[in-house]
Amino acid sequence: MKHSVILLSLVVLIWVFLNGSVYCQGPAVVKIGAIFTFNSVIGRAAKVAMETAVSDVNADRSILNKTKLELISEDANCSAFLGSVGAFQVLEEGVVAIIGPQSSAIAHMISEIANGLQVPLVSFAATDPTLSASQFPFFIRSTQSDSYQMAAVAELVDFYEWKEVIAIFVDDDYGRSGIAYLDDELEKRQLKISYKLPLPIQFDPGNITDMLNKSKLLGPRIYVVHVGPDPRLRIFSIAQQLEMITTDYVWLATDWLSTTLDSFSPMNKTSLRILQGVVGLRQHIPESSKKRAFVSRWRKLLLEGLASSELNSYGFQAYDTVWTVANSIDKFVKEHGNITFSFNDKLQKIISTETQMSTLKVFNNGSLLHKILLKTNFTGLSGQVQFNQDRNIVSGGYDVINIDQMAIHTVGYWSNSSGFSVLPQENPQRDQKNYSRLNQKLNNVTWPGGKTERPRGWVIADDGKPLKIGVPFRASFVEFATKAHNSSDMQGYCIDVFKEALKLVPYYVPYKLEPFGEGHSNPSYDGIVQMVGNGVYDAAVGDIAIVTNRTRIVDFSQPYATTGLVIVAPIHNSKSSAWVFLKPFTVEMWCVTAASFVMIAVVIWILEHRVNDDFRGPPKRQLVTMFLFSFSTLFKTNQENTESSLGKMVMVVWLFLLMVITASYTASLTSILTVQQLSSPITGIDSLIASNWPIGYQVGSFAYSYLADNLYIARSRLIELGSPEEYGEALRKGPKGGGVGAIIDELPYVDLFLSKQTEFGTIGQPFTKSGWGFAFKRDSPLAVDISTAILKLSESGELQKIHEKWFCKMGCPGERRQNSEPNQLHMISFWGLYLLCGIFTIGALLLFLLKMVRQFVRYKRQEKKSAPPSPISSKPHCSQVISSFFDFIDEKEEAIKKMFTQSDNPPGPVG
Repeated sequence: MKHSVILLSLVVLIWVFLNGSVYCQGPAVVKIGAIFTFNSVIGRAAKVAMETAVSDVNADRSILNKTKLELISEDANCSAFLGSVGAFQVLEEGVVAIIGPQSSAIAHMISEIANGLQVPLVSFAATDPTLSASQFPFFIRSTQSDSYQMAAVAELVDFYEWKEVIAIFVDDDYGRSGIAYLDDELEKRQLKISYKLPLPIQFDPGNITDMLNKSKLLGPRIYVVHVGPDPRLRIFSIAQQLEMITTDYVWLATDWLSTTLDSFSPMNKTSLRILQGVVGLRQHIPESSKKRAFVSRWRKLLLEGLASSELNSYGFQAYDTVWTVANSIDKFVKEHGNITFSFNDKLQKIISTETQMSTLKVFNNGSLLHKILLKTNFTGLSGQVQFNQDRNIVSGGYDVINIDQMAIHTVGYWSNSSGFSVLPQENPQRDQKNYSRLNQKLNNVTWPGGKTERPRGWVIADDGKPLKIGVPFRASFVEFATKAHNSSDMQGYCIDVFKEALKLVPYYVPYKLEPFGEGHSNPSYDGIVQMVGNGVYDAAVGDIAIVTNRTRIVDFSQPYATTGLVIVAPIHNSKSSAWVFLKPFTVEMWCVTAASFVMIAVVIWILEHRVNDDFRGPPKRQLVTMFLFSFSTLFKTNQENTESSLGKMVMVVWLFLLMVITASYTASLTSILTVQQLSSPITGIDSLIASNWPIGYQVGSFAYSYLADNLYIARSRLIELGSPEEYGEALRKGPKGGGVGAIIDELPYVDLFLSKQTEFGTIGQPFTKSGWGFAFKRDSPLAVDISTAILKLSESGELQKIHEKWFCKMGCPGERRQNSEPNQLHMISFWGLYLLCGIFTIGALLLFLLKMVRQFVRYKRQEKKSAPPSPISSKPHCSQVISSFFDFIDEKEEAIKKMFTQSDNPPGPVG
């Protein structure tokens, strides 16, 4: 019997060896590993939190039954190499899961080991979003991914309407990946990281000082700091020494800062002084009875010397991570019973049996435990513990904190579903963005320098490095922009506009004007714009046309002058025309005037017909008299006089109207007879293109490229002209004498040229529309503020005053050019007079008709009294009444009055 037992045991051992497996049924102990840096801000809190959690699990009879949970911890000491060694050491102990590491760089390394041995790796502090890639299927994150945190930072930048930030980050997987995600989030909101300033992993004060000094020369003043927890707060300490935590600076920190500050003891809070005005994020841990009880318990651990650090958010998550793993192991044991490991054949071939790594085994049930872990759903100290499809814990949002007066203030909350709010959302719809910018709100923030107003977020320049502004050094039309004689100063109309606009910018902008060009000929305007685009100049100020190809490389301000290309050609005087007498009036004016003569003729005839014998007689004679009287008033030769009071009143108003119209007509005709007319057969741009004549343009102007590239005029036809004198000489010579048929230039130059010339004029209106503006580097915030200032100058009339100062000493060029052209008289200039005459005329006519109606009624009553009574009464028809009324009007006034007199005084009885 004894030999049989021995034989059976040998058979079992041989079978186990052949299968390379070890079975553990109903384990008395289940081991889990933990890899993190013990002596670190996160590690000091996490170590005590995990040990406490293991103790609580083993004390809880409802979980793992009689199986003891054992935690095996290894110190990574902030090293990927040591972390990997620690991973192998805990795996040799047969752990079923690894908690940690806290470093993303170490997590990348250990994840590969976990994949090979199929051991779930659950990290409570590695936030690098790239760890969620399918490359690391056994990696599970029980803290929030930086993808959420960077979305919160980007929304914070957008909330305060800043456009650019400077990113300071540690140059490892954690720092680079976080800033890459921030870049993506900012780009979604049309914002950007202007400068990225990486720090070495083991950075020292010298690295920080050099980096911050370089950043002071940059424009943005919004700093986003994404480094590891630093109890010495070296970045902010040095920034304070460099006077960078002051007004106009903004410092935004990711949750490393809140983790650091939460770990400080109350006695160490004095270091908050250097953080005045800093804004940061903290992972949101909702209030609960569990949380309050654990915090109270932690206080006791601190008093007993069992904990050396205050509790931070990663401490809560480390505690919950242990419970997550324990619950999953409990479920696994209940469902599958055994926990088994096996040797990997490929691993055994490459590892010598003499090495310690030869004992490494694959966790056969690792995939099953991994699946159970991903189904976790319970409420822990840090809130709801649940994983999404990327194996990340579902985001619980972030607190927005502000350090002011050596205290940490929570000014709001951010969640992926509701954005910013003053109060935390109780039941967020996790991972679903369903909010708009309109309902975002945070409490007031105190910024560096103690101000509560939102900082601008950037500076243009300082006295040590003023803005470098290029100005065209013109050789012609120097009134616009050029270098002052015997001086290095730049002057001109454009310079004055810029200086006045700069006075309205709400901050100090040091600048230096530098001439562009040698001054012997006009410089290339495309060239100066290109230099702004290339960063040689910060801006360009001058008579710079805003055209399409230039807007692709620079930003322009609001136009301060309207311009466009016009054609200039020779002119001559033309005084002979058979129909020149019709030109002073428009067709509308002629029609209204003729109608007025007819109306006056009819009204005067009606008013005078009953009282004036000159307006009586045969119909033909009356018609001739009526119109002769009306038109003869124009020449004051009428033979007939008006006798009625109403007629005289109408004539007074009519003669006043005629006096004004006649004087205006005479002045306009005189102007037309002496007006200058174009002698060129060119009637517009189309006829100029078809003529094949040489065309002049100004040196440096965009007109050359426009004519050649847009209108396809042969470049051989385009003649370069450098000054107004060359303009005049080329136009006088003409195309046959070696000159040009016409010149194409911008309207302001043409106005200035024509103000001193009488031989030339413009053809038609400008055939392009554009404006002059100031050029700035792409995305320069100064371009927006200068545009606003130009609008203010325009609204206040200051822009016009500057124009008059430079160009209107002898009358403005545009006005003089317009006044030299004939203007027809339009109805709009005289409608008031015609209206006044019409009112008086119609009023007189109405008074006359009322008088006639009154007399007619009286006449009818008299007629009825004097008529013998008739046995048959009949009511007269309307047509009979109207006919009778007109017959009555046709009677002379004297006859009617005589009849009324006889009726009022009948003859007495004879006898």
